[in-house]
Amino acid sequence: QVQLMESGGGLVQPGGSLRLSCTAPSSILSGNSMGWYRQAPGKQRELVARVTSRHSNANYVDSVKGRFTISRDNATNTVYLQMDSLKPEDTGVYYCNHIYSPSIWGQGTQVTVSS
Repeated sequence: QVQLMESGGGLVQPGGSLRLSCTAPSSILSGNSMGWYRQAPGKQRELVARVTSRHSNANYVDSVKGRFTISRDNATNTVYLQMDSLKPEDTGVYYCNHIYSPSIWGQGTQVTVSS
């Protein structure tokens, strides 16, 4: 059974930081570009950051560029998202997965940015 497990979310004040972690089975992670997705309240899930498999080249949507950093550790099947200078609009459930239109998802981790 495919299992993606996200963790590290929580409640944080604007300007704060969080580090999200995701463990994924080799069947999903190995050789694939991986991404972090965000689903804000009332909105569709969107890909906000992605990282390639071999060279860990990263790309971000404009709204998080310069504030979020995605990384991966292929030895431990883990993908990370360092989130700094958080804003209220970063609030949502965060998921990790490969970037090729995934159909199976983990439970995600809730991030709430509020004073």
